[in-house]
Amino acid sequence: MEKWSLMTITVLLALTVRWTVSLGSYSGAGKPPMYGDYEAQRHWQEVTYNLPIRQWYFNTSENNLLYWGLDYPPLTAYHSLLCAYVAKLINPDWIALHTSRGYESQPHKLFMRTTVLVADLLVYIPAVILYCFSLKETSAKKKASIRALCILLYPGLILIDHGHFQYPCSAVTLGFALWAVLYLSYDWYLLGSAAFCLALNYKQMELYHSLPFFCYLLGKCFKRGLKGKGLVLLTKIAGTVVVSFTVCWLPFCTDTEQIMQVLRRLFPIDRGLFEACMFSSPPPHSQLANIWCSLSVLIKIKNIVSPQTQLKLSFAVTFLSLLPTCIKLTVQPSLRAFKFALVSCALSFFLFSFQVHEKSILLVAVPVCLIINEIPFMATWFLLVSTFSSMLPLLLKDGLLLAYAVTTLAFLSVCVAAFSIFEKTSAEDLQLKPFSLSLKGHVSRFKSFPKIVRSLFLLSVTLMGGLSVMSAAVHPPPRLPDLLPVCVSVTSCLHFVLFLVYFNVVILWDSKNSRSQKKIS
Repeated sequence: MEKWSLMTITVLLALTVRWTVSLGSYSGAGKPPMYGDYEAQRHWQEVTYNLPIRQWYFNTSENNLLYWGLDYPPLTAYHSLLCAYVAKLINPDWIALHTSRGYESQPHKLFMRTTVLVADLLVYIPAVILYCFSLKETSAKKKASIRALCILLYPGLILIDHGHFQYPCSAVTLGFALWAVLYLSYDWYLLGSAAFCLALNYKQMELYHSLPFFCYLLGKCFKRGLKGKGLVLLTKIAGTVVVSFTVCWLPFCTDTEQIMQVLRRLFPIDRGLFEACMFSSPPPHSQLANIWCSLSVLIKIKNIVSPQTQLKLSFAVTFLSLLPTCIKLTVQPSLRAFKFALVSCALSFFLFSFQVHEKSILLVAVPVCLIINEIPFMATWFLLVSTFSSMLPLLLKDGLLLAYAVTTLAFLSVCVAAFSIFEKTSAEDLQLKPFSLSLKGHVSRFKSFPKIVRSLFLLSVTLMGGLSVMSAAVHPPPRLPDLLPVCVSVTSCLHFVLFLVYFNVVILWDSKNSRSQKKIS
């Protein structure tokens, strides 16, 4: 009874925060002709309801792809269709073909906000709750509830999904990914594979997590022997993946051109390295905290490197940056290593890959939430930076500064109270003891390590707070209109590079016989 009471309180508090944030503005409100992501979600309902499936991804007189054309996988389209049927019952004007463009009203806003909340409640929140209560380290019900609350109060997801309004990020996509991790923690490999396929078929950016899933499952098959049980497991997993994709894509398998058109919409490589900012004029490349956009401040990559070379360069750097982690995970598959690999690989994709979107940092943040009980100090630090990073200019544009400040302070306060993060800054607490021991004669330098780390954290938080206030209150000089976004971008990028190094050190220096994460059956 106590367990269910604590769980109910946690869920109600998480829902209350989400609903409160949703009462504010949203992306593109009252800003024709394109409006914003809110209109994109509504428009997809309009398209999927009024047009046959074969026209959803094609540019026709009835479906102008330049006006928020579908560019997500089939499950997103099916979700939009489901919402459209409900919208039709309430008010057909909300999804009327062509005439509903830019539709804005309080009842419709309430409906759209509710669809996000329902998706959270059905997919994402249950996965978080079950994950936290399944960990042996959180067997104490009160601790499990507090840790679940920390994850559910992560401001980045709340502000993007319920403030800015773009729920393909967490409510469904990351929810399915969390279910996959949860299933794998119980060695339910087929269910885990199916759940991840659903995530990938809802949002293609789940490719950020694909290599850790592949390497972990392949490593488990190797451990069982590829001439016996391992081969049987590998065959079952492959069959599960094929069946899952076939079911999702079946309506589009009528001919090859249908499939190719959907793929062209999902991966528009002709848009170039900086596609994430294509809808702005001029494109605010400096607002994205990855390597390429930060380097473009000094080196105009877009002007000196062809799109094809950009693609090859980003692929090579991304592949090399995540290769060591993937090899280690394949050779030594453990649940703990798998979760850290999800973080490291997703961060490599965010920093170095092609056509990165500013919201893609959420694909790194959610795996970090999964290890917040193992490295609470570094996880809290990263999650604060991820909310600040390239999302700050977006949140300011949407009028979400107050929501950003309140949710960030609330999250930090809960983490400090729940984990006593400032007391967990030793090399051992940060999972760096194996690395420190490998340095041998330099171990003495780690004696002052906790103090240095705490000082860097305070400096980082102060810098982010200062840049947030300046971005909201200070007008940049006319000659440098992008000065503050550039500072935010470069500052965040430097943080992420250091975090990438840290996560890779933890993974690569982890002992072969280190204890794997255990779970309760």
